[in-house]
Amino acid sequence: MSVGAQLTVTDMRRAARHPVDYPVIGEHRRLGDVHMHIVNLSAHGFMVTGPVPLSRGERVIIRLPQVGRIEAHLIWTAEDRSGFQFERIIRADEFLPLIDTLQPNPRLRRDR
Repeated sequence: MSVGAQLTVTDMRRAARHPVDYPVIGEHRRLGDVHMHIVNLSAHGFMVTGPVPLSRGERVIIRLPQVGRIEAHLIWTAEDRSGFQFERIIRADEFLPLIDTLQPNPRLRRDR
């Protein structure tokens, strides 16, 4: 029996992304602190801009309001952007308050 959500890449790409402007420090097992800037967020992962000294598949732990510590791994990089997938899906009862905290302007929030 499989455990957890078994989403295909296509299913995950359909997740609603919410624009945010949130600097975060990731904890990496080899590099220590990795400074990143999250520009969009979904219940499945996030995208950052700027250089990220990681390779595909490497993991970081970040801290998010409402959620706390959550692990994510690097899925893709393109130019100055990188996409991470969370180790687990953030539940709606945590995700909605998270978006309210990180994106206080209601006009920029996606429909729920």
